[in-house]
Amino acid sequence: MIDIPDDLALWHYDPARKAIHRHLVFADFAEALAAMVRIGVAADKADHHPEWSNVYNRLDIWLTTHDTGGVSEKDYALARIIDAMVA
Repeated sequence: MIDIPDDLALWHYDPARKAIHRHLVFADFAEALAAMVRIGVAADKADHHPEWSNVYNRLDIWLTTHDTGGVSEKDYALARIIDAMVA
C-alpha cells in the first residue's frame, strides 16, 4: 500500500496493477472521448502514458511508472494535470 498525497483524494491505489486509479463519469460518450483526447495530449507531452478503459460515458485511468515497478512522482504529477482538466 502507498500513501497518496492529500491533494489527490479522488485517486485510489490499485495493488493488482501497482497503480493509482481514478474513475470518471461524463454526460455522454462524446464528453468522455474528448476528455481522453485532452488527457492523451497532456500525457504524451509529459512522456507518460496512462492505462485506461472507456465504456460509453465512463473512463477509468490507472497511472503507474513501469520503469520503477510502481507509482512514482511522475504519476502524481500527471494525476494533478488530469484533475485540473476534468474539474
